[in-house]
Amino acid sequence: MLPVPEFGWAIAGLHQWTEQARPILRPADHPALWVTERLTRVSTKHLDKRFAALRAEAGLPAELTLHCLRHSYVTHLIEFGYPERFVQEQVGHAYASTTAIYTSVSNDFKNQTLRTALARVYTPPAATEPITTTRTTTKTTGTETPR
Repeated sequence: MLPVPEFGWAIAGLHQWTEQARPILRPADHPALWVTERLTRVSTKHLDKRFAALRAEAGLPAELTLHCLRHSYVTHLIEFGYPERFVQEQVGHAYASTTAIYTSVSNDFKNQTLRTALARVYTPPAATEPITTTRTTTKTTGTETPR
């Protein structure tokens, strides 16, 4: 996974974990990023339980899961304008159709995209040179006529 600027805050959290917290556990060459005090991988079940506890403490609905955050990540990458292939690779999907299932862009994003597309179609191109008129005086009558 490549870091993207819009999620810089996550990089700061990972740095804190890898440089301050993880070394306390003395994991040596353990390949897992997230290890327990017994030097085993943190299980998905443990993460789900911990997330559920924090979610309940925050008063959020039970329908919110860690997997929902994955969907949100994909949606945000799309809304930030990253190419579909990049998004697909970020989440490790073999097929674009799988990534498409995850995408649920916000109404604001849909409205802005529609506005931009309609503006391209219905807004006349800007004039390249302003139209100006000059006045000339005829010698015979002395009157001004627009030219």
